[in-house]
Amino acid sequence: MVRRASSREADHAQQVSSHRARRRKPARPAEPTTDEQPTEVVRGFVDQFATLLAATGLPRMTSRVFVCLLTADADGLTAADLVRRLRVSPASVSKSIGYLETMELVVRQPDSGGRRERYVIDDDAWLRAWQADTGAHADIATAAQRGIEIFGTETTAGARLGTMGQFFARLSEQMSGSSLTETAVYDALTVLAALVHADRPLTLGILATALDWPRDRATAALDAIQRQPALADPLALRTVGPQTYTLTTRPDRLSPAQREALDQ
Repeated sequence: MVRRASSREADHAQQVSSHRARRRKPARPAEPTTDEQPTEVVRGFVDQFATLLAATGLPRMTSRVFVCLLTADADGLTAADLVRRLRVSPASVSKSIGYLETMELVVRQPDSGGRRERYVIDDDAWLRAWQADTGAHADIATAAQRGIEIFGTETTAGARLGTMGQFFARLSEQMSGSSLTETAVYDALTVLAALVHADRPLTLGILATALDWPRDRATAALDAIQRQPALADPLALRTVGPQTYTLTTRPDRLSPAQREALDQ
């Protein structure tokens, strides 16, 4: 009787244990990130980061491709990898890669098999992007200065261009810093002093003779002023004839209202 009871209890305990085992959920393993199928967490991060980049003006799809490459392994991704990861068309990937290449943010590298190309964001990408932005800002500032000369400082267009040119000139100067040597800066300041002292336009030949310099030294100093306009601030170097230079006040330094008040 005791043995029968013990047997029934043992059978019952085994049934309960089996039932609990069936109900117990196995521990969820961590999902690995592969080229074939990124985890939902990673995909969510890519989308969130891409949204932030898109808010700065980068196209939405290009932002997603960029962040996908940014979070990839060191050897980068192929176009097919990007299509699988982002679940988009090859044409969308190709267009985005082209956009990123124009910004010099992505470089191409041959695949190990040699039949495909891999896209990589290397360590120099940020420096190239910085230099590209700096150069673009300087070009915008220069274009704005030309616009001021065309429209005139007293016009609404001239005033707008002056504000714009001043902003981008300062931005470019702050980002790039001075790439000139101390000697080049010293020579540039000497040329500026000579033009101020003469108070009239001077040719390259007259400048070189008066300063007792070779012509190439005077040319290098003038070129330094043109490349780094901040050296002459608040003045601006102007070419008024063949190899003839003078100084004027920077058109963006004073507003039209300030100029009018001073003229009165």
